Amino acid sequence: MPADTGTAEQPVRPSSEVFPSNGATDSMVAPSRPGREHVHDVEHPVATYVDGTRRIRPRAPRSTFLAFSPPMIGEEEISAVVDTLRSDWLTTGPKTRAFEDEFAAYLGASGALALNSCTAGLHTALAALGIGAGDEVITTPLTFAASVNVIEHVGATPVLADVEPDTLCIDPELVARAITPRTRAIIPVHYAGHPVELDAIRAIAEMHGLDVIEDAAHALPGKYKGVPIGQGENPVAFSFYATKNLTTAEGGMLTGSRDFLERARPVSLHGMTKDALRRYEKGGHWSYDVVYPGFKYNMTDIQASLGLCQLRKLESFQRRRRQVVAAYHSAFADDPALEIPTERPHVEHAWHLYVLRLRRGALRISRDRFIEELKDRNIGTSVHFIPIHMLGYYRRKFRSTTLRLPVAQDNFERMISLPLNPRLTDTDVNDVIDAVMDVVRTHRR
Repeated sequence: MPADTGTAEQPVRPSSEVFPSNGATDSMVAPSRPGREHVHDVEHPVATYVDGTRRIRPRAPRSTFLAFSPPMIGEEEISAVVDTLRSDWLTTGPKTRAFEDEFAAYLGASGALALNSCTAGLHTALAALGIGAGDEVITTPLTFAASVNVIEHVGATPVLADVEPDTLCIDPELVARAITPRTRAIIPVHYAGHPVELDAIRAIAEMHGLDVIEDAAHALPGKYKGVPIGQGENPVAFSFYATKNLTTAEGGMLTGSRDFLERARPVSLHGMTKDALRRYEKGGHWSYDVVYPGFKYNMTDIQASLGLCQLRKLESFQRRRRQVVAAYHSAFADDPALEIPTERPHVEHAWHLYVLRLRRGALRISRDRFIEELKDRNIGTSVHFIPIHMLGYYRRKFRSTTLRLPVAQDNFERMISLPLNPRLTDTDVNDVIDAVMDVVRTHRR
């Protein structure tokens, strides 16, 4: 990922440098301040920003481009990779095994299988569960294409159920309505890092004898009712792509029961009963068997060395993410043109994405124009996601159906993902807020 020249090598800051110390925890929003005016007051637009100042008008526009989501890589990661390059193991070896063990321990999971992507995790899970031709798998339209592509890869049929209007996670009630005699599994996606309603999904699955495979690409280290995502016995796939809360550049992890992981491990590596480490370490043996026509999805020790360092920094990364979220909430919550993300009280949001939504009729410009205006102000953004049924392949696939997904469609047309990563400085965050509010003020109806 390209580095942002305006924020390169910025350290993660403790909470006291972002908000004045008042006993608030990192998970709380910015402390309220007496006399705070509403930011939607056109005559006197005032917002409270992360440095505690209150501004009547924005500062000078940002002079350098703020990249949407650069990785947070320090000297520890660089040294760990160099150490691996100087070792006897580059591919799947002792560091990959250590990463699996530490990741499982972090979540309290039964075990973990390190892979080269979250996509690999989802595909491996479907194959290990024997899902294939003639089966249907229910998932969400508001996700990256990989969540649905893997269903196609195993020969099954994807079925899309619309999302809830607040969290944008799959709606359990609509999942229940979508079940047919051919349904074999549900792939719920923890959208943007907000956990899905797992109790409802699991109850539906148990009633109909279905497998649940969680797409947790955004969800580390989220929690549902106090339990870390990935701690359960059902398969859960994580992503360590360059933009994720923990990165190995490319990479992923699959958690689940010990029995499931014993079936999944050979599927992920050519169907072999032993990987290279088990064959060539002291006490190993060269022989192996192939029990399934498997895939080449293993993680390398180079990636795992990154992952080990990142896992040990994850809590500090998350503190900074929550500080940025609190600043955004404080600045945007009261403006009638803007809808901030939801965090239900019984979950802990992983805050992989901050998805701001524009309220219909409040502005004279479209979402797409809003993004261009932010780019003109040197703020990088993205959109998560183009709904699956709007993409060429799936548009053609679902053409003969009466597919209606109004919640996903409506929210897609209004959403903008703002920069959210631990490299953001207070100045960066204020620049984002200034830019957003300047566009809102300029184009308010």
